[in-house]
Amino acid sequence: MSKPSGFDYGWVVVAAGALMTCVGFGTMLSLAVFLQPISEAMGWSRAGVSAAATLDFLCMGVAAFLWGALSDRFGTRIVVLSGSILLGLGLVTASQAATLWQFQLCFGVLIGIAAGSFYAPMMALASAWIEKNRSLAVALVSAGMGVSPVTIAPAASWLITTYDWRTAMLVIGCAAWALLIPACFLVRPAPQAVAATADAAPDVELTAAQALRTPQFIALAAAHFACCAAHSGPIFHMVSYAMVCGIAPLTAVTVYSVAGVSGLGGRLLLGAAADRIGAKPVLVGGLLVQAMCIAAYLAVGQLGEFYALSVVFGLAYGGVMPLYAVLVREFFGARIMGTVFGAVSAFASLGMALGPWAGGLVFDNFQRYTWLHAGSFAIGLAAVAVALSFPTRRRPSLDLGRIAA
Repeated sequence: MSKPSGFDYGWVVVAAGALMTCVGFGTMLSLAVFLQPISEAMGWSRAGVSAAATLDFLCMGVAAFLWGALSDRFGTRIVVLSGSILLGLGLVTASQAATLWQFQLCFGVLIGIAAGSFYAPMMALASAWIEKNRSLAVALVSAGMGVSPVTIAPAASWLITTYDWRTAMLVIGCAAWALLIPACFLVRPAPQAVAATADAAPDVELTAAQALRTPQFIALAAAHFACCAAHSGPIFHMVSYAMVCGIAPLTAVTVYSVAGVSGLGGRLLLGAAADRIGAKPVLVGGLLVQAMCIAAYLAVGQLGEFYALSVVFGLAYGGVMPLYAVLVREFFGARIMGTVFGAVSAFASLGMALGPWAGGLVFDNFQRYTWLHAGSFAIGLAAVAVALSFPTRRRPSLDLGRIAA
């Protein structure tokens, strides 16, 4: 297969990937907007509803690794098409749930498995398609997650206010099918010449099994786990926390949206910085800023303060996210990137699973989020420490003799 002349089709793949991450993660994270309306309408505890988000991330973590391995073996299109069908099905069935366990099963399990099909496979495919500006391409696919708070979340809030939570979730599920299924047919495998160039990045070829046993993989996975464990709670409960501080519901959603827009800018800004000075120093700096922003939530209470903090927090947590994929590509190459980055994403999903559940539990017991932000700050500092242990660049040795043994 060769490139279309005069046009790099890889940017179409990047655009499709950005749409998939936007809709996939946006629908999953929209539970933050649904949290209070569902809790009040159904009489379910916030911890019980938040548990659906925890299940989302747990299921997404396991599924991300499996989807990534499947994309390396069978191609990306069939993986994202399967995920798209499953995503809409999860939303539609969750909108009709009559009991808490039914909602947790439909929203937590089905949507979690579906969301895992987009991120790692499309990041790997984008990095294989684009020869130049590869970090930018990866950042743009990841940027879909940054767009979701200003698209899916406000739409969900408006639908809930105008109708009810069931109608809102049903409409979003149907819209997900309408957007994602056609986009899947834009996904094509990378030309062999481009893929070969991407695979040539590492000095030493590794199998997926070898890569998953390297200290570099362990450090990267641990850093991503701690990073996501730190910011997932404050992000998921951002709307609820703002409402606890006396901010009106629709206005509270704008605080979340500001963080999302800022996260979009952070992905592009930190991605460009990583191209110039390297991914590791940018990652460490971004993680440190993220931790300090989480600590700052202990002191905010006014709308202006929430907006200001959302800008900086969004830049930090949004900006660091694509850098893990950049480091995976640099150290392990594009040939096994779907599997390796899927495994890294699995650890990240485990970290993301902690915050929503912990925040709901904290609020149900103390009627405030102080301990959520204090604990998240400590975990954020741990992420900085682990990221510092990651090597600046890959060395040919990597103790491959011991790995193979």
